[in-house]
Order: sequence, then structure tokens, then C-alpha cells
Amino acid sequence: MRKLILHFFGVSLTLLLMTAPAWAARKLTIQQLKDLLVSMHQSNKSDGKVANLLKQVELSEELTLSTMNNLLTYAPGPQSLEYMYVLEARSADLAPPASDLPATPAPDAAAQQAILSKAATYVNNVYAQTPALSATKTTLRYQDNLEAVAPSSGISSGSKPMEAGSLFPSHMSSFFHSTEEPITSEHGAEKLPLEKDKTPWGANGMIALRQPDPSLVSIIQQAQVAGGLKWLRWEQVYGRQVAVYSFDVPPQDSRLNLDVCCFPHVSQAGDLAFFQVLSNELPVVQVSVTWNSTGPPADSGDMGGKSQSIGGGAKGNFQTNTEWREFKATVPYHGELFIHPGTGIVVRMIVETNLKSDEVVHQMNTRIDYGPVKAGDKLLMAPVKTFITTEVVPNGDSGVGSIYTRHTMFISEYKDYRLAEAK
Repeated sequence: MRKLILHFFGVSLTLLLMTAPAWAARKLTIQQLKDLLVSMHQSNKSDGKVANLLKQVELSEELTLSTMNNLLTYAPGPQSLEYMYVLEARSADLAPPASDLPATPAPDAAAQQAILSKAATYVNNVYAQTPALSATKTTLRYQDNLEAVAPSSGISSGSKPMEAGSLFPSHMSSFFHSTEEPITSEHGAEKLPLEKDKTPWGANGMIALRQPDPSLVSIIQQAQVAGGLKWLRWEQVYGRQVAVYSFDVPPQDSRLNLDVCCFPHVSQAGDLAFFQVLSNELPVVQVSVTWNSTGPPADSGDMGGKSQSIGGGAKGNFQTNTEWREFKATVPYHGELFIHPGTGIVVRMIVETNLKSDEVVHQMNTRIDYGPVKAGDKLLMAPVKTFITTEVVPNGDSGVGSIYTRHTMFISEYKDYRLAEAK
């Protein structure tokens, strides 16, 4: 009976997703995702059909690595297999299902404070003393397929999906490219490259993040100033139970800087002569104005009182110019720290920005996973994987009537850690 109920639920959910508009993502729990995959597996759905349905899924819970590995058996081919990894990344900053959380009761106030004290000691006395390191950073970029600038703006846009293989094969999300680059870090914080990037970001239909990832040392210091960290829950990370604390940093306490490149700013300037014929008996009335990015004067002059207009027009030299500008701001944020209770070691940090809806950058969420790495003869904790999701308005200040949003996701992995002075 239970199998029959699950099969009926899976079929109903499949039909719902198949009949939904392409753009309408459906929020599913992890259990609902499993039921959907089982149902499609039992119906022998093709790899392409499974992938197309998964494109329309938005998870309401974290798809953990262990759960994903268990579900991969229901992926019939490379497209659906790869999209499962995409769902893992897109849900990286969510809480896992309640059934996956440890049943251990929350510690009392004294024990909670003891864990935080260990974390502060670890961050300040151990992690902040991490020697200068170099490593190789591999980043995959994904973004949904939206034009960077609407055609009505007159700006030429090169925002077209650069398909590579079947990874992220979606009208909603497209795999753009991967990069592999050397990076350096000091005191556990990644440094920006010295060489200036000459890529025409924005105009090429993509954004670039020109700020380093949030620094664990800086974030925990700001969180303490802003009112400290508050107990949230227990969770399993790397197969071990860790304590999760939340924090909220308001504008006055934040030193989190964003630098996102680039967005179009359209200015219009020139000399225009407007003329209007008021009647067959009266001469042409002409008014000359200088038009800039703020638009024409509110009052263009007296066009003849109550006389009836029968025609007119405009002439002159009028130009539209587009500048590509960076979005720079110091922003408030909130997030979570995942702390090993016995040692105070931070194994994960999530930072979610609190951005205004009228900014060209709507959202930037970052998850950093820390793990043990070997550098020379030293065993250190360092970033091993990051997930960054963004939502931006690619039209920027272009003056177009419609507002589009674009979601870009960056997944990075770090390898070959070594002491920076080593050759």
C-alpha cells in the first residue's frame, strides 16, 4: 500500500511539473525529490526527460552530499546526474531536513558559551595565525539564460549561453565555463590577484566578483561586536556532530565589502530643437534644449497658449552613451557558523547579504567549507570548497522599461596547498 501511495504521489508530482510553465520553479522537500526520482525511475523516463523535470525544481531543504549520493542511483544518465550536483549547490545554504538532524538536546547556556569560547580561541590563536599559502582554485560558473541588457536600450549584448557539454543544460541555467587559477592567502583569507583583469565584464553578459571571499576572522569579530552568536541547532558535517550558531550584523557594524562588475549606466546628451506648428495661420514655434541623462526640462516653454497644434517634430544631434560601472558597497549580512564542540574548529561558514531591492545586486550568499590540508610538513585548516549564489539586475541603470534578474552561481574547489614561499 505504501509503495502504491508513493507511486501515485510521484506520478502526480511528475504531471504537475510537466504541465507547469517552464519558468515556474516548484519548491520540493528532499523527500518529495526522492519520490519524484523514484517515480520517474519506475516509469523508465529518459535521461533528458528527468533532467528537464529537475530543471524546474527548487529545493526547500539542503541536499547534502550523503543524501545526493544515495539518490544518484535514480539518475538515468549524465544530464540528470549532473543536474543533481547543481541542486546540491543551489541548496548549499539551506538547513537539511529535520529528519537528518541529530536528536541530541540543545546544550544549556553555559555549554553553549563554552563552545563559543573554544571557537574564539581557535579563530584568533590558530586560524588567524595560518601562514601564507598558495593553492590552485578551480571555479565553475553557471547562470540562467537572460539577456544582459534589454534590446530596447540600444545596447548591444553578447549574453548568450556558452554551452559546454551537458552540465547545467537548461533554459533556466547554463554552464558557461570553468577557470583554474593560482591563489594566495594570508592568515586564512584569500588575497586578490595583483594583475588587473581586462575582461569586459557586464558587456560580455557575465558578472565578476572582485572582492575576496568573506574572511572567517573578520566575520566572527564583527558578529561578536554586533551582539554575538546565538545557538541554532546541531547538525552533521563530515559525519561528525557540530554546533550551528547564527549571527546578524547590522549596517553600523559591518565591514563586508562587495565589488561586483559590471552594470550599464546609460546617459543621453545632445542638442535638440523641438518645433510645433500651432495652426495654418501662425508661424512655427521652436524651442531648443540641451538634453542630458536626467531628461528634458519639465517645462519646455509656451507653445502658443490655447492654440490647436497640427504638427511638429524635433531635429538636432542626440546621442546615447553607455558606461559599465561596478557595484561597490559595504553591506549588512547574517549567517551561520558550524563549530566542532570539542575543539572549537569552524568547519563551515555561511554569509548571506542583506541588500536593498532597488540595488542592481539583490543577493549574494556564500558558503565556505573548511577542511584539513597538507602544506609542506604542516597540517592546517583551510577552505576546500565554496558555493556563491548571486541575483543581479543585468540591465543596471539602463533606463529600460522592464527589469530582469539574473542568477549566477560559482562553485570553487581548492587543491595543491603549499607554503607560499615554497617553489
